Amino acid sequence: MRNLTLLLLGVMAGCLVVLPVTAQQTDNGLVLPEARPGECYAKVITPAQFETTSEDLVVQEASDRIETDEANFETIDEIITIKEASQQIAVTATTFAKVIEQVEVHAAELGWTSKVGKDMLPANLEVVDQIARSGIDTDSVEPGSCFVEYVTPAQYKSESEQVLVKEATQIIEVIPAVFETVDERVMVKEAASEIVDVPAIFRTETESVMVEPARSVWKEDCKVMEQVTNATGEVMCLVEVPARYETLTKAVLDKPATTKVVDIPAVYEIFQVQHLVSPTTEKIVEVAAEYITVEKQVQVSEPLFFWLGSKEVVDDGAVATGREICLTARAAEYVEVEREIVNKSTEAVVSEVPAITETIAVQRLTTPAAERRITMPAQTKAVSRQVQVAPAQVEWKQVLCKVNMTREIISSMQKALKREGYDPGTVDGVIGRVTLRAMEQFQITEGIDRGGITLDLLKRLNIES
Repeated sequence: MRNLTLLLLGVMAGCLVVLPVTAQQTDNGLVLPEARPGECYAKVITPAQFETTSEDLVVQEASDRIETDEANFETIDEIITIKEASQQIAVTATTFAKVIEQVEVHAAELGWTSKVGKDMLPANLEVVDQIARSGIDTDSVEPGSCFVEYVTPAQYKSESEQVLVKEATQIIEVIPAVFETVDERVMVKEAASEIVDVPAIFRTETESVMVEPARSVWKEDCKVMEQVTNATGEVMCLVEVPARYETLTKAVLDKPATTKVVDIPAVYEIFQVQHLVSPTTEKIVEVAAEYITVEKQVQVSEPLFFWLGSKEVVDDGAVATGREICLTARAAEYVEVEREIVNKSTEAVVSEVPAITETIAVQRLTTPAAERRITMPAQTKAVSRQVQVAPAQVEWKQVLCKVNMTREIISSMQKALKREGYDPGTVDGVIGRVTLRAMEQFQITEGIDRGGITLDLLKRLNIES
């Protein structure tokens, strides 16, 4: 009973929750009001005030729709040439007559020849000069005459000599280059682009629209986690009610009907590349010359070459070299050839060939293809929102208390609540839970401050305090 009486006084010993910066609520009850003896005050909550507003949201932006008209054609008859006019040439064959002729196939010859095996081949003219230097008059030689070459061998003596078999030289030693292998990104196909025709493109977007903002309200039954000294039993906590959102889906114009350039990126591949760390170098090594002692034959007299007639006697010590040349005469050679001579030349007779035509049906363009752009208006949707126009307030209000409250006043309040349609329970002049619930429901309905029996409550119920 004592706790219920203190509730009527509005003394709240619950947990006071610190309001975040964004909470739309004003707490004016942190400091006790200045009161006179016998006056009682209760901390009451004035709820936040909201008004409903309507807003049109764009769910699909304005765009263009492209409609195309096909080209129109008309069919007409047209004469075309399928083979042009030309000339035809008739050729008469050439006629021939036959005659017999003597043709020289090999002219008569007189020249020097050399016998090689069984064949007689032309002799070198230098050899003929050697014969002349041997004392033979080559200009008066009779055809069929032959001459043989002889030689008196050269004379030699033996001598010892240091012979260089390998000259001094240098050896170049090559120190190979040193490489390091690294991965290198190489473009194997350059970037390109292509132009394509595309229709209008829309993208679907979802938007979260706030229809009721966040607010803070006082709640009972806070379940206090610690013991509070001199608690009255009434616990009130300020809690934050999150904003309420609605999700809208809308189509947004991404690109109008037009053409676009599609970029084709370059193609790269990774290759292993050897980078030069140190280049190839050389080192020169000197190598000495090498000699050997040899016995050699030193010529003391030159060999003597001379020519004699094939039937002449040669001196002792001379040796035939095997070369022999002769002055040979050869008669001219002829063959009989049957030859055809032109009796009548070929002729060409020209005649005109007319062109060939044909009549065909041809479709000619009368109206070219065209496009029409139709403007599509934007589509909107009406959304209702709760907009806070006044924040909730917590403040001290003068109330009736045990000092100045009588059973008659409580009974009058219970009767008035019942008259207004609220059930206060038994009309007994005692504040109980049923009476408190009916009183709070009336305060909510009337939009007045809550927090126990207030003077505003008694005024609304027309009760004299």
